[in-house]
Amino acid sequence: MKEIVLAADLGGTNLRMAAVDREGRILYRTRHDTPKTERADEIVSAITEAADECLKAVRKEGWIKAFGAAAPATLNARDGVILKAPNLPALDGFRFSATVADELNLPVVLENDANAAAIGENWLGAGRGVENSICVTLGTGVGGGIILDGRILRGVDGTAGEIGHICVEPLGAPCGCGSRGCVEQYSSASAIVRLTRELENQYPKTVLKNKTRLTARDVFEAGAAGDELALEVFRKVGFYLGIALADLINILNPEVIVIGGGAAAGWDLFIDHARDQISQRAFERPAQRARLVRAELGDDAGILGAAKLAFD
Repeated sequence: MKEIVLAADLGGTNLRMAAVDREGRILYRTRHDTPKTERADEIVSAITEAADECLKAVRKEGWIKAFGAAAPATLNARDGVILKAPNLPALDGFRFSATVADELNLPVVLENDANAAAIGENWLGAGRGVENSICVTLGTGVGGGIILDGRILRGVDGTAGEIGHICVEPLGAPCGCGSRGCVEQYSSASAIVRLTRELENQYPKTVLKNKTRLTARDVFEAGAAGDELALEVFRKVGFYLGIALADLINILNPEVIVIGGGAAAGWDLFIDHARDQISQRAFERPAQRARLVRAELGDDAGILGAAKLAFD
Protein backbone atom coordinates (compact mmCIF):
# COMPACT_ATOMS: atom_id res chain seq x y z
CA MET A 1 0.00 0.00 0.00
CA LYS A 2 1.27 3.47 -0.89
CA GLU A 3 2.19 6.27 1.49
CA ILE A 4 -0.33 9.12 1.52
CA VAL A 5 -0.44 12.42 3.36
CA LEU A 6 -3.28 14.81 4.04
CA ALA A 7 -2.58 18.42 3.08
CA ALA A 8 -4.67 21.50 3.78
CA ASP A 9 -4.71 25.10 2.62
CA LEU A 10 -6.47 26.99 5.40
CA GLY A 11 -7.82 30.27 4.03
CA GLY A 12 -9.95 32.99 5.53
CA THR A 13 -12.88 31.93 3.32
CA ASN A 14 -12.23 28.33 2.29
CA LEU A 15 -10.59 25.30 3.86
CA ARG A 16 -9.26 23.12 1.05
CA MET A 17 -7.86 19.67 1.78
CA ALA A 18 -6.48 16.83 -0.29
CA ALA A 19 -5.03 13.35 0.01
CA VAL A 20 -1.72 13.29 -1.88
CA ASP A 21 0.65 10.46 -2.74
CA ARG A 22 4.46 10.63 -2.75
CA GLU A 23 4.56 11.53 -6.46
CA GLY A 24 2.37 14.55 -5.81
CA ARG A 25 -0.79 13.08 -7.30
CA ILE A 26 -3.95 14.40 -5.67
CA LEU A 27 -6.05 11.31 -4.98
CA TYR A 28 -9.01 13.12 -3.46
CA ARG A 29 -9.86 16.72 -2.64
CA THR A 30 -12.54 18.54 -0.73
CA ARG A 31 -13.49 22.13 0.07
CA HIS A 32 -15.32 23.42 3.14
CA ASP A 33 -16.22 26.89 4.34
CA THR A 34 -13.81 28.17 6.96
CA PRO A 35 -15.91 28.87 10.08
CA LYS A 36 -16.45 32.55 10.84
CA THR A 37 -15.82 32.24 14.54
CA GLU A 38 -13.91 33.54 17.53
CA ARG A 39 -13.26 29.98 18.71
CA ALA A 40 -10.24 28.03 17.55
CA ASP A 41 -11.89 24.70 18.38
CA GLU A 42 -14.58 25.30 15.74
CA ILE A 43 -11.88 25.70 13.08
CA VAL A 44 -10.20 22.52 14.33
CA SER A 45 -13.55 20.71 14.05
CA ALA A 46 -13.85 21.82 10.41
CA ILE A 47 -10.32 20.52 9.75
CA THR A 48 -11.18 17.20 11.41
CA GLU A 49 -14.36 16.88 9.34
CA ALA A 50 -12.50 17.51 6.08
CA ALA A 51 -9.74 15.10 7.10
CA ASP A 52 -12.24 12.37 7.90
CA GLU A 53 -13.80 12.82 4.45
CA CYS A 54 -10.40 12.44 2.78
CA LEU A 55 -9.46 9.46 4.95
CA LYS A 56 -12.62 7.58 4.03
CA ALA A 57 -12.10 8.30 0.33
CA VAL A 58 -8.56 6.86 0.16
CA ARG A 59 -8.67 4.24 2.90
CA LYS A 60 -8.21 1.37 0.43
CA GLU A 61 -5.37 3.03 -1.49
CA GLY A 62 -2.72 3.39 1.18
CA TRP A 63 -1.81 4.43 4.70
CA ILE A 64 -1.80 8.01 5.95
CA LYS A 65 1.65 9.10 7.07
CA ALA A 66 1.15 12.69 8.25
CA PHE A 67 -0.83 15.91 7.92
CA GLY A 68 0.54 19.16 6.49
CA ALA A 69 -1.19 22.54 6.72
CA ALA A 70 -0.57 25.89 5.06
CA ALA A 71 -1.97 28.91 6.91
CA PRO A 72 -2.15 32.63 6.04
CA ALA A 73 -0.28 33.61 9.15
CA THR A 74 2.93 34.57 10.83
CA LEU A 75 3.92 31.42 12.65
CA ASN A 76 6.58 29.37 14.38
CA ALA A 77 6.87 26.38 12.08
CA ARG A 78 9.25 24.53 14.40
CA ASP A 79 6.80 24.53 17.31
CA GLY A 80 3.64 24.53 15.16
CA VAL A 81 2.28 27.71 16.71
CA ILE A 82 0.31 30.37 14.84
CA LEU A 83 1.47 33.77 16.07
CA LYS A 84 -0.77 36.13 14.09
CA ALA A 85 -3.44 35.28 11.50
CA PRO A 86 -5.11 38.51 10.28
CA ASN A 87 -7.87 36.66 8.41
CA LEU A 88 -8.34 34.03 11.14
CA PRO A 89 -7.91 35.92 14.41
CA ALA A 90 -9.35 33.02 16.39
CA LEU A 91 -6.03 31.24 15.77
CA ASP A 92 -3.77 34.00 17.11
CA GLY A 93 -1.36 32.37 19.56
CA PHE A 94 -2.86 28.92 18.91
CA ARG A 95 -0.79 25.73 19.28
CA PHE A 96 -2.04 24.38 15.99
CA SER A 97 0.16 21.33 15.36
CA ALA A 98 -0.18 19.82 18.83
CA THR A 99 -3.95 20.29 18.91
CA VAL A 100 -4.62 18.92 15.42
CA ALA A 101 -2.21 16.03 16.00
CA ASP A 102 -4.26 14.99 19.04
CA GLU A 103 -7.48 15.15 17.00
CA LEU A 104 -6.20 13.22 13.98
CA ASN A 105 -3.67 10.98 15.71
CA LEU A 106 -1.14 11.95 13.04
CA PRO A 107 2.12 13.90 12.99
CA VAL A 108 1.34 17.49 11.92
CA VAL A 109 3.54 20.05 10.17
CA LEU A 110 2.53 23.71 9.82
CA GLU A 111 3.81 26.28 7.31
CA ASN A 112 3.04 29.80 6.18
CA ASP A 113 0.91 29.70 3.01
CA ALA A 114 3.37 31.69 0.86
CA ASN A 115 6.25 29.43 1.92
CA ALA A 116 4.11 26.38 1.19
CA ALA A 117 3.35 27.70 -2.31
CA ALA A 118 7.07 28.22 -2.91
CA ILE A 119 7.78 24.65 -1.80
CA GLY A 120 5.01 23.31 -4.04
CA GLU A 121 6.26 25.16 -7.12
CA ASN A 122 9.81 24.03 -6.34
CA TRP A 123 8.70 20.41 -6.00
CA LEU A 124 6.32 19.99 -8.92
CA GLY A 125 5.82 23.35 -10.59
CA ALA A 126 7.77 26.04 -12.37
CA GLY A 127 10.75 25.81 -10.00
CA ARG A 128 11.22 22.04 -10.09
CA GLY A 129 14.78 20.80 -10.32
CA VAL A 130 16.17 24.10 -9.01
CA GLU A 131 18.03 24.54 -5.71
CA ASN A 132 17.67 28.34 -5.46
CA SER A 133 14.32 29.88 -6.29
CA ILE A 134 11.99 32.66 -5.23
CA CYS A 135 8.21 32.50 -5.47
CA VAL A 136 6.28 35.77 -5.64
CA THR A 137 2.49 35.74 -5.39
CA LEU A 138 0.60 38.74 -6.75
CA GLY A 139 -2.79 38.45 -5.09
CA THR A 140 -4.76 40.80 -2.89
CA GLY A 141 -1.35 41.50 -1.40
CA VAL A 142 2.12 40.36 -2.46
CA GLY A 143 3.40 37.18 -0.84
CA GLY A 144 6.70 35.42 -1.14
CA GLY A 145 8.74 32.36 -0.35
CA ILE A 146 12.49 31.86 -0.72
CA ILE A 147 14.28 28.55 -1.25
CA LEU A 148 18.06 28.53 -0.85
CA ASP A 149 20.14 25.40 -1.38
CA GLY A 150 16.95 23.37 -1.54
CA ARG A 151 15.54 24.58 1.81
CA ILE A 152 12.86 27.12 2.63
CA LEU A 153 14.23 30.25 4.27
CA ARG A 154 12.28 30.99 7.46
CA GLY A 155 14.58 33.24 9.49
CA VAL A 156 15.08 33.23 13.23
CA ASP A 157 11.50 34.42 13.92
CA GLY A 158 9.87 32.59 11.04
CA THR A 159 9.09 35.80 9.15
CA ALA A 160 11.63 35.62 6.31
CA GLY A 161 10.33 35.97 2.77
CA GLU A 162 8.00 38.95 3.29
CA ILE A 163 8.70 40.10 -0.25
CA GLY A 164 5.58 42.24 -0.38
CA HIS A 165 7.11 44.60 2.14
CA ILE A 166 10.24 45.52 0.25
CA CYS A 167 10.15 49.33 0.05
CA VAL A 168 10.14 50.54 -3.56
CA GLU A 169 8.86 54.11 -3.02
CA PRO A 170 10.10 55.64 0.27
CA LEU A 171 7.41 58.34 0.41
CA GLY A 172 4.78 56.18 -1.22
CA ALA A 173 1.37 54.84 -0.25
CA PRO A 174 0.84 53.72 3.36
CA CYS A 175 0.92 49.97 3.84
CA GLY A 176 -0.97 47.79 6.29
CA CYS A 177 2.34 46.66 7.77
CA GLY A 178 2.92 50.17 9.12
CA SER A 179 5.49 51.25 6.55
CA ARG A 180 5.07 53.19 3.31
CA GLY A 181 5.79 52.45 -0.33
CA CYS A 182 5.92 48.65 -0.06
CA VAL A 183 5.78 46.77 -3.36
CA GLU A 184 2.46 45.33 -2.15
CA GLN A 185 1.01 48.82 -2.62
CA TYR A 186 2.07 48.92 -6.28
CA SER A 187 2.04 45.40 -7.72
CA SER A 188 -0.91 43.58 -6.12
CA ALA A 189 -4.48 43.18 -7.35
CA SER A 190 -5.69 45.76 -4.83
CA ALA A 191 -2.91 48.13 -5.95
CA ILE A 192 -4.05 47.80 -9.57
CA VAL A 193 -7.50 49.04 -8.58
CA ARG A 194 -6.12 51.89 -6.46
CA LEU A 195 -3.70 53.06 -9.17
CA THR A 196 -6.48 53.00 -11.75
CA ARG A 197 -8.68 55.21 -9.58
CA GLU A 198 -5.81 57.61 -8.92
CA LEU A 199 -4.95 58.00 -12.61
CA GLU A 200 -8.36 57.83 -14.31
CA ASN A 201 -8.88 61.59 -14.54
CA GLN A 202 -5.75 61.82 -16.69
CA TYR A 203 -7.32 59.49 -19.29
CA PRO A 204 -10.77 60.85 -20.24
CA LYS A 205 -11.24 58.26 -23.00
CA THR A 206 -10.61 55.20 -20.84
CA VAL A 207 -13.35 52.58 -20.62
CA LEU A 208 -12.53 52.26 -16.91
CA LYS A 209 -13.52 55.78 -15.88
CA ASN A 210 -16.24 55.80 -13.22
CA LYS A 211 -16.72 52.05 -13.54
CA THR A 212 -18.51 50.76 -10.44
CA ARG A 213 -17.02 47.81 -8.54
CA LEU A 214 -13.78 48.00 -10.47
CA THR A 215 -11.60 44.86 -10.27
CA ALA A 216 -8.06 44.03 -11.30
CA ARG A 217 -9.52 41.75 -13.98
CA ASP A 218 -11.41 44.71 -15.46
CA VAL A 219 -8.12 46.58 -15.74
CA PHE A 220 -6.38 43.58 -17.28
CA GLU A 221 -9.11 43.11 -19.89
CA ALA A 222 -8.98 46.81 -20.76
CA GLY A 223 -5.20 46.64 -21.07
CA ALA A 224 -5.41 43.60 -23.34
CA ALA A 225 -7.71 45.68 -25.57
CA GLY A 226 -5.22 48.56 -25.65
CA ASP A 227 -6.76 50.96 -23.11
CA GLU A 228 -4.10 53.58 -22.34
CA LEU A 229 -4.98 53.95 -18.65
CA ALA A 230 -4.78 50.20 -18.08
CA LEU A 231 -1.47 50.00 -19.93
CA GLU A 232 -0.05 52.77 -17.73
CA VAL A 233 -1.23 51.00 -14.58
CA PHE A 234 0.48 47.77 -15.63
CA ARG A 235 3.60 49.72 -16.56
CA LYS A 236 3.72 50.90 -12.96
CA VAL A 237 3.05 47.36 -11.69
CA GLY A 238 6.03 46.08 -13.68
CA PHE A 239 8.25 49.06 -12.81
CA TYR A 240 7.87 48.62 -9.06
CA LEU A 241 7.90 44.84 -9.17
CA GLY A 242 11.13 44.99 -11.17
CA ILE A 243 12.77 47.18 -8.53
CA ALA A 244 11.89 44.64 -5.83
CA LEU A 245 13.05 41.70 -7.94
CA ALA A 246 16.34 43.42 -8.75
CA ASP A 247 16.98 43.77 -5.01
CA LEU A 248 16.23 40.08 -4.49
CA ILE A 249 18.52 39.07 -7.34
CA ASN A 250 21.40 41.14 -5.94
CA ILE A 251 20.96 39.72 -2.44
CA LEU A 252 20.00 36.09 -3.11
CA ASN A 253 21.28 35.23 -6.61
CA PRO A 254 18.37 32.89 -7.53
CA GLU A 255 18.18 30.64 -10.56
CA VAL A 256 14.43 31.14 -11.02
CA ILE A 257 11.81 33.63 -9.87
CA VAL A 258 8.33 32.12 -10.07
CA ILE A 259 5.48 34.63 -10.28
CA GLY A 260 1.92 33.54 -9.53
CA GLY A 261 -1.33 34.79 -8.05
CA GLY A 262 -4.42 36.27 -9.69
CA ALA A 263 -2.70 39.50 -10.76
CA ALA A 264 -0.14 37.48 -12.71
CA ALA A 265 -2.85 37.19 -15.37
CA GLY A 266 -1.52 40.56 -16.54
CA TRP A 267 1.90 38.99 -17.24
CA ASP A 268 2.12 40.17 -20.86
CA LEU A 269 1.30 43.73 -19.78
CA PHE A 270 3.87 44.11 -16.99
CA ILE A 271 6.70 41.59 -17.37
CA ASP A 272 8.79 43.53 -19.92
CA HIS A 273 8.71 46.57 -17.63
CA ALA A 274 9.88 44.39 -14.72
CA ARG A 275 12.68 42.91 -16.82
CA ASP A 276 13.77 46.39 -17.86
CA GLN A 277 14.19 47.46 -14.23
CA ILE A 278 16.08 44.27 -13.41
CA SER A 279 18.49 44.88 -16.28
CA GLN A 280 19.08 48.45 -15.08
CA ARG A 281 19.42 47.72 -11.36
CA ALA A 282 20.73 44.19 -10.77
CA PHE A 283 24.25 42.85 -11.23
CA GLU A 284 24.62 41.80 -14.84
CA ARG A 285 25.45 38.11 -14.54
CA PRO A 286 22.93 37.27 -11.77
CA ALA A 287 20.26 39.28 -13.65
CA GLN A 288 20.89 37.30 -16.83
CA ARG A 289 20.86 34.01 -14.92
CA ALA A 290 17.60 34.58 -13.04
CA ARG A 291 14.69 33.34 -15.16
CA LEU A 292 11.29 34.93 -14.61
CA VAL A 293 8.60 32.29 -15.11
CA ARG A 294 4.89 32.01 -14.45
CA ALA A 295 3.69 29.70 -11.71
CA GLU A 296 2.25 26.41 -12.90
CA LEU A 297 0.30 24.95 -9.99
CA GLY A 298 -2.34 27.62 -9.40
CA ASP A 299 -4.38 27.10 -6.24
CA ASP A 300 -2.76 23.69 -5.67
CA ALA A 301 0.69 25.15 -4.94
CA GLY A 302 0.05 25.57 -1.21
CA ILE A 303 -1.55 22.15 -0.79
CA LEU A 304 1.28 20.42 -2.64
CA GLY A 305 3.87 22.34 -0.64
CA ALA A 306 2.20 21.27 2.60
CA ALA A 307 2.14 17.70 1.30
CA LYS A 308 5.86 17.81 0.52
CA LEU A 309 6.62 19.00 4.04
CA ALA A 310 4.44 16.23 5.46
CA PHE A 311 6.34 13.59 3.47
CA ASP A 312 9.67 15.07 4.57
